[in-house]
Amino acid sequence: MKRPRSGPGRGAARAAYALIAAFAAARARGGDFIADGDFSTGGNVAITSDYIYRGVSESDGRPALQADLHVSTEGSFAGAWASSRDRDLDPGAAGELEIYLGHRFNLGSAWSATVSARSHYFLHTSQTSADYQEVSASFAWLDRYSFTLAAIPNAVRWYQYDRLGRSPAWVTDAAGQWLIGRGVFVTGAAGYYYSSAPSPDSRSGAGYAYGNLGLAYEERQWRVEVGYFLAQTRAQEFVPYPPANRHVAGTLSWRF
Repeated sequence: MKRPRSGPGRGAARAAYALIAAFAAARARGGDFIADGDFSTGGNVAITSDYIYRGVSESDGRPALQADLHVSTEGSFAGAWASSRDRDLDPGAAGELEIYLGHRFNLGSAWSATVSARSHYFLHTSQTSADYQEVSASFAWLDRYSFTLAAIPNAVRWYQYDRLGRSPAWVTDAAGQWLIGRGVFVTGAAGYYYSSAPSPDSRSGAGYAYGNLGLAYEERQWRVEVGYFLAQTRAQEFVPYPPANRHVAGTLSWRF
């Protein structure tokens, strides 16, 4: 039986519309407002052969469209990100929306640290809300190597596609890209997702590992990337999406 969706989905949509309106207004103001370095706007649009996030496919191996809009000033930033997804997967949503904000601190000529908060919403679903919030901190070197630790205080805990409730979860991952030629990069990442809630047959929490290795090519505002993804099959015990294990996926994106 389907139940009415709870949670702040409509508020998320209003917030996204406000961000988009602010973005459009900033664009319309012209070059002087953006070029002084105190304020900037941007974003990207992308199509991917498979929406893979933290080792699992949220599009069930099918293509997805994605877009991002953001504004930034003096290290602070805010934006909205959205993606299509497979509605047959829990919680039966046709799309996802993420509202985020944060601040980046320069720690020298090469190092930086970023703290951010984001609220993730599943759109157009009649099932019980699976929306969640997340806070994270990351360190980066020259925007080529990064290490991130994230906390999700209200993550939905699943077990073999059955919803158990909510509990805190933590995610840690490291990512990098290595320039090997003009516009050509080797990319790689590895991470671990940990849920504090036990499964029905266990007394303690647990998690799963995931990673990917690939190649990327950048030309002006375009980027094409192909990756080979790995994930422990036990990921299916924690989230209701198929693990992207021994799987190849590609993405084409354009930034503005």
